Amino acid sequence: MTLHPTVAAVTARIIERSNPGRRTYLDLIARERASGVDRQRLSCGNLAHGFAAAGDDKSVIRGATAMNIGIVTAYNDMLSAHQPYGRYPEQIKLAAREVGATAQVAGGVPAMCDGVTQGQRGMELSLFSRDTIALSTAVALSHGMFEGAALLGICDKIVPGLLIGALRFGHLPTILIPAGPMPSGLANKEKSRVRQLYAEGKVGRAELLDAEAASYHGAGTCTFYGTANSNQMMMEVMGLHMPGAAFINPGTKLRQELTRAAVHRLAAIGWGGNDYRPLGHCVDEKAIVNATVGLLATGGSTNHAIHIPAIARAAGIIIDWEDIDRLSSVVPLIARVYPNGSGDVNHFHAAGGMAWIISTLLDAGLLHQDILTVAGKHLGDYAREPALENDKLIWTDAVTAPRDDTMVRPVARPFSPDGGMRLVAGNLGRGIFKTSAVDAARWTIEAPARVFFDQDQVVAAFKAGELERDVVVVVRFQGPRANGMPELHKLTPPLGVLQDKGFRVALVTDGRMSGASGKVPAVIHVSPESLGGGPLAKVRDGDMIRLCAIHGELTAMVDESEWSRRDGAAAPPPAAGTGRELFAFMRQGADGAEQGASAMLAAAGL
Repeated sequence: MTLHPTVAAVTARIIERSNPGRRTYLDLIARERASGVDRQRLSCGNLAHGFAAAGDDKSVIRGATAMNIGIVTAYNDMLSAHQPYGRYPEQIKLAAREVGATAQVAGGVPAMCDGVTQGQRGMELSLFSRDTIALSTAVALSHGMFEGAALLGICDKIVPGLLIGALRFGHLPTILIPAGPMPSGLANKEKSRVRQLYAEGKVGRAELLDAEAASYHGAGTCTFYGTANSNQMMMEVMGLHMPGAAFINPGTKLRQELTRAAVHRLAAIGWGGNDYRPLGHCVDEKAIVNATVGLLATGGSTNHAIHIPAIARAAGIIIDWEDIDRLSSVVPLIARVYPNGSGDVNHFHAAGGMAWIISTLLDAGLLHQDILTVAGKHLGDYAREPALENDKLIWTDAVTAPRDDTMVRPVARPFSPDGGMRLVAGNLGRGIFKTSAVDAARWTIEAPARVFFDQDQVVAAFKAGELERDVVVVVRFQGPRANGMPELHKLTPPLGVLQDKGFRVALVTDGRMSGASGKVPAVIHVSPESLGGGPLAKVRDGDMIRLCAIHGELTAMVDESEWSRRDGAAAPPPAAGTGRELFAFMRQGADGAEQGASAMLAAAGL
């Protein structure tokens, strides 16, 4: 395999830029391994507290010679993706005993559901839940009782938060253990049709709720290719799962055996043996590039344009949107999973799934094969599918051709020649334009602006018939410092209605959309944000706005002298209620979206 020259050049650029921070990080985790807090250094009182309730595992934990695995879990039984984790700790403890190790639940982290809070006040806590999860992970691992970590999490901010927190304990071998997607429910096309009919007032709430309940119907991850399932894809291409673990349904024998294998493997890569694989060495510049390539090749969630830089920073690595844009120019789109296609992640997995994606991208020189993974010799071991043979877990080579080429395709015959995540820039700042679900005829939009301060105003204007024209909807003061950067997915159905009526419609915002970004052109994460002087605050109703994914343009077509004289609009007062006031310190300290939008990382100097 010869690495693609652009992938090689971007990787070299990241390595050079990151060199000082990466060196500092590697020095840190080396010191932590050599002289940090661990069971051998705990006082008798410390240690006795740590194993007091360990039951049959007491003597092994007390002896401090076998690996003790710290389980950090995002379990709750309100969130369908995380409900299966309720029984995982006992399963993990049993699997650990099989190889002479032990396991304890080190701590829990919050698991917020963007599906529940979408369009609601709680969404303003969503992005900062990532840093809360990272802090909770650090608290869990701070006791020094553990020589390895098993991270149980799947969705949106949860996997990035777990990974950021665990990377500050990067001397520990760490494996992420998924729980899998729910079986397929109502077809995504039908769900979208009902949502749009509801937006048009043609069906009522009862019909809409019936459709949603038929779609989100049981335990497991939502089956559309949003941030949760993009997380699972990234953990595979970074080599942080057991191979092929991402999309096996909950409650199956295969799912259980993959969890068991992860625990056995974790015990095998501890620092007491000859195959020590610390998390901080697994997550290097090449692994970060692999995560980005996987995201682009599969049309994954735009949220990761924020999460990947934040994860990287926790490991001393700096990646920016220009790197993502350069990679997007050469990484073809080889998967179409709803909302970019008709089938869901179960159909994607059945068509060849992650084994096919990794095999194909490796053959094309678009992924780094030579990374330190938690399993196998290199990433090539992830181009395999797990299966059961006489109840025993085995892996078989990836299929040589897609089982369904409406879901996945070879690099030579992609759905699109590029990865569909573009950097656009101009006098309105820098933003991300996800093109993979947008018809190419709409990659350039030029229309007058209509300015709003929140998404409810947009919905009200739509219902009043005020947007029945070509329009660029500008929703500002939605950035991390303004209100926590909520997703604005609530706008997709009404803007989709306008587009279907033949209007040239687009969204420009310093907020987020999500992995559910759909067919409407949207420039999101615009940075610098409106609060504090970002140029989006200067836009007025009627200004002509041009956005163009082809030429990377985001421009207010206003005379330069007038533009320079304009004052920005005043920000609305900060909202209170639903706990939003408690996150004021995170909003005030957050840095830009391109850096990861984190007050925690900024304050830590990372």
